[in-house]
Amino acid sequence: MTALLTRLLAALALLLGLIAPARADDISAAGRGVVRVVTIAVVEGEVVGFGHGSGFAVAPNRVITNAHVVEAAERYPGNVMIGVVPSEGDKSYQGRLIALDSDRDLALIEFGGIRLPPLTFYNGPMGEGDAMIALGYPGNVDLATARSAADFITPLSPVRSQGVFSGRRNLQGVNVLLHTAGIARGNSGGPLLDPCGRVLGVNSAITRADDGDASFGFAIGNDEVAAFLREAGQSMPANGVACTSIADRLAQDRNEAERTRAADEARAREAAAKAAAERETALDQALVDNFAMRENFMAAATLLLVLGAMSLGAAGFFHTNGQRREMIWAAGGGGVLVLAALVTFLTRPAFDPKAIESAARVAVPPAAQPSGLGKMVCTIDPARSRVTVSSTQDVNIDINADGCVNGRTQYAETARQNWQRILVPDDEQTVSVLEYAPGTRTYSTTRYLLPASQMADARKLRSEVKIKACSTDQAVRADLASRQQTIRTALPQVFNERLVYSCKPAG
Repeated sequence: MTALLTRLLAALALLLGLIAPARADDISAAGRGVVRVVTIAVVEGEVVGFGHGSGFAVAPNRVITNAHVVEAAERYPGNVMIGVVPSEGDKSYQGRLIALDSDRDLALIEFGGIRLPPLTFYNGPMGEGDAMIALGYPGNVDLATARSAADFITPLSPVRSQGVFSGRRNLQGVNVLLHTAGIARGNSGGPLLDPCGRVLGVNSAITRADDGDASFGFAIGNDEVAAFLREAGQSMPANGVACTSIADRLAQDRNEAERTRAADEARAREAAAKAAAERETALDQALVDNFAMRENFMAAATLLLVLGAMSLGAAGFFHTNGQRREMIWAAGGGGVLVLAALVTFLTRPAFDPKAIESAARVAVPPAAQPSGLGKMVCTIDPARSRVTVSSTQDVNIDINADGCVNGRTQYAETARQNWQRILVPDDEQTVSVLEYAPGTRTYSTTRYLLPASQMADARKLRSEVKIKACSTDQAVRADLASRQQTIRTALPQVFNERLVYSCKPAG
């Protein structure tokens, strides 16, 4: 039995050229966590049954699907094998049924050998008419295109179809979503997504379309899925932030940048007008001070001249009376006073325009700016964010003047005097650009959800980054900035997610 499965799985390598590259959008990113679930029934070494459906990752090594897709594996565990076929790569993997709920029509499968990107669930409000996208492997498409059984275990991107939310219903005691996204047999167990690629439910059934009737789909609601996963001991990544399209987010960024520019220009004009008014006031005061100073010098010169004349008169009086010694002292003192009066008059301040202008200059100290360094608590700003796959909990950072964050991660300084670090993990298909702006105390995480080929390229570039810890060496940080720019250039022009946080000092 194992040898037979090995031969079937080996056929995957023959058709790798048919794998289509994923599009750089949220649905394609979610599709990298969608799988085909295959069941193969073997009796005495012979394949006697074959079935398939869809599923998606709720953990790197676990996928959820419908119970009816794998119910044969529960009934005949020794004769039915479960295969998990990812949308990328060159292999499929054997799975193991670890939880099954026939009432909710849900099952949980565990596998090894590969790590898949888990999908995020949306737990916010929905309105009738909201857009919904189904991903999976419809059997009618397979029947039309498959050339052999090997095609069913060949990695291939899932088929997408779009419709709208048509309300909630109860299907055999289970809360379900009614929708118009086109699904068929084979879509069972696949995700129903919102436009941001978050799971709204698990597709499970369709209505019959007899006599030209329109076909509708049923998806098991997230409340039922959450209960099932909770009972299975499996966590469920979720958020309830309203979906914002990338186009809207970029438009909001442009509008915000324009508002910031206009506000900066208005502040600059206000500061210039204030400085001009202060200069005029200072100039008027300088003129008044100059005039007063001239008057004081001239008054002092006049007083000295009068005192000098009186001393000289006294010297004449002493000469007439034959008081020679007194005459000499009086004549000398009078001469000094007259000379001092002349010097004072000649050194009086003049109406020098340059001197007046220099005296009118007002030194305006720069406004004190918060350093934005140290321990910070950063809270999500929904109005400036685009949330798709991440939680929105507060982020704690501790950054110093050298760009060392939390005592272990070195950030590189950007041209805007911000601090930035690009993370390329080995076990995720996500590149994250982390940036902190001390001047505005703004922290942001921009994520790119990439296919395997682009992740391989990013990891190759990341391997050239030599710095592994914080450093005070500016040359080392400059090299980090240069290599990070190379990684940044290789990323798509449009991101999948951007979380923007407003930070304040901790405590």
